[in-house]
Amino acid sequence: MPIWTCATCAVEHPDTPAPPKLCEICADERQFIPSGGQRWTTREELAAAGHRVTVDELEPGLHAVNVVPELGIGQRGLLVRTGHGNLLWEPPGFIDDDGVAAVRALGGVAAISASHPHLTGSSIQWSHAFGNAPVHVASADRQWIRRPDPAIRLWEGRMEVLPGLSMLQCGGHFAGSSILHWPAGAEGRGALLSGDTIAIGADGKSVNAMRSYVNNIPLPRRAIQRILDTVSPLDYDRIHGAFRTIDADARAIVQRSLQRYMDWLEGTPPE
Repeated sequence: MPIWTCATCAVEHPDTPAPPKLCEICADERQFIPSGGQRWTTREELAAAGHRVTVDELEPGLHAVNVVPELGIGQRGLLVRTGHGNLLWEPPGFIDDDGVAAVRALGGVAAISASHPHLTGSSIQWSHAFGNAPVHVASADRQWIRRPDPAIRLWEGRMEVLPGLSMLQCGGHFAGSSILHWPAGAEGRGALLSGDTIAIGADGKSVNAMRSYVNNIPLPRRAIQRILDTVSPLDYDRIHGAFRTIDADARAIVQRSLQRYMDWLEGTPPE
């Protein structure tokens, strides 16, 4: 039976004779069902349409795992390489043999995770391709699991997913929205992998946090403060987001941007 993939968000759903009536992730207020209605696709259809996985180095120890042409939300997967195995973060919503071979040549996948439900992609298909590697999902987001599987492991708060790689639950965009702290990243200055928990602005000099980016739903001050409190103790100089990177001075940019957000919420923006 085909594994159904939502054409809008590219999150995989169970392999059933017919697709679900609706993608609950897209039907939520944070996302959207297109005006033309719910559409589904499959791995086979995507391959026939010319989609393929590409793997490119972003910095030593980190590779982008992309789908070309762009699929769904269009996030890049990130493969973090460590001496204790590799983490695939935000896996794309498509997988092919060449992509698996390229990732295997870099050491394979020991664990899989994502910042939040929108960017879980084809987590289970990637897990099965690498010996049922565990797929870590924040317990607070368990209701958004679209393809249940024994590989899924629930966690909360803070967890060392692999030695030297820690996931921290920030909340905000989703209750379980998380970031990954990679102290060895950025040539040892430290890096965050943030997905949409902390989204990088188009100017590359700011960040944001929203309940919904596409539908312009803000977060309350307490949610922004929780994100800031979670990441403030961490040492990092770079952020790799779902679509772009802040190469340097990222910690100061996060502090400044989120404080600005709270100032505007309170009606006290700087002159």
